[in-house]
Amino acid sequence: MKQFQPILLGSDINAYGMARAFHEEYGLVSTAFAHFQLSPTKFSHILNMHIVPGFGEPETFRATLLDYGRRMKEQHPDTMLLVIPCGDLYANLLSQCGSELHEYFVFNTLDQALNRRLSLKSSFYETCEQYELPHPATKVVSAQGVSRGDYRELPFDYPVAMKPADSALWLDIDFPGRKKAFVINDPDELDTLIRRSYEAGYAGDMIIQDFIPGDDSRMRVLNAYVDQHHRVRMMFLGHPLLEDPTPEAVGNYAAIIPDYNEPIMLRIKDFLEDIGYQGVANFDMKYDERDGEYKLFEINLRQGRSSYFVTLNGCNLARYFVEDLVEDTAFDGQPLLAHGSKLWMEIPRSIFRDYVRDGEDKQRGLAMIKRGDWGTTLEYRKDMNPTRWLMIRHMFSIYKKRYAQYFSHKEDLA
Repeated sequence: MKQFQPILLGSDINAYGMARAFHEEYGLVSTAFAHFQLSPTKFSHILNMHIVPGFGEPETFRATLLDYGRRMKEQHPDTMLLVIPCGDLYANLLSQCGSELHEYFVFNTLDQALNRRLSLKSSFYETCEQYELPHPATKVVSAQGVSRGDYRELPFDYPVAMKPADSALWLDIDFPGRKKAFVINDPDELDTLIRRSYEAGYAGDMIIQDFIPGDDSRMRVLNAYVDQHHRVRMMFLGHPLLEDPTPEAVGNYAAIIPDYNEPIMLRIKDFLEDIGYQGVANFDMKYDERDGEYKLFEINLRQGRSSYFVTLNGCNLARYFVEDLVEDTAFDGQPLLAHGSKLWMEIPRSIFRDYVRDGEDKQRGLAMIKRGDWGTTLEYRKDMNPTRWLMIRHMFSIYKKRYAQYFSHKEDLA
């Protein structure tokens, strides 16, 4: 095998999950860059973290990686540098700067036009229409449209969901009651929240959608690896049973069990290959009992924060990056449509027992816990020391407080 070094862009649980995947599969310590430190990668021995002020800005991002690439090429000319973005910001920056970085690094990225087409929810839904992929009934309102009150006339009834089309711009604003997404029950509440969003400085389009009924257990998450030749090599479907209830973290999965639905997988496979995708694609969707369709909410242009779920179930994501970008191994064109048998959690087991809605799915998850067929991203036996152990216990105690304060079932809200 060729010599290579994993270079991770990010300091969150996504970055830690990828570092763990490389350590499990190859015994390697990853290098990571980020513009600030987050808890999941603290006190770890499986990655070397470099915090670079301004690394989230294009010029600093470009200069930092070019300097590192030049130095590594001089010191280790036979080592390939495999770059993996672990967040939307870094995936977008890699798309912008990719042509300059290819001299020193190997990585998957999309050209800027396709990146923007897929990352903006408004144009993503237009793309879904083009490919006849189901998605919630949607109205897109511009900043000017909000001033005109265009959001008052909707082609569907309440409750509705509201979320920003541009997630990157949304990160830069704050106001009382701000969330990643909202479930809204009446016109007055919509009027208050949408105006508050733009008064706080948000300048992108706003998405207003028909709310699909049901709690977190109706959600599905699909991860796919698409190689540099635009061929889907692996797909894995997960069934989330619980999300983080904290307003700023709504939509972040907290517990997932494996699922399998070949028609959905093959439909998405054809879509990814047709648009010329490459890298990890992470789709969120929800089952709509009204018409029996799984409807797409969004695509993340990188592995999601819960994607260690895929590695836990035997499809080590690091291996797919290496076989594609380092080895460029032969592939017969038949993707692995994977099955799994392990429960992934980002929470203590007590939260799973107390907050997942009773039913067959919960019983299946509890049986997995009883058998020992479960795992978390952060609790890695080969990377545990007293300080890190205490930090993880502290993180889990915060989760317990969050659920006690914020949790309610979504259909109860609506």
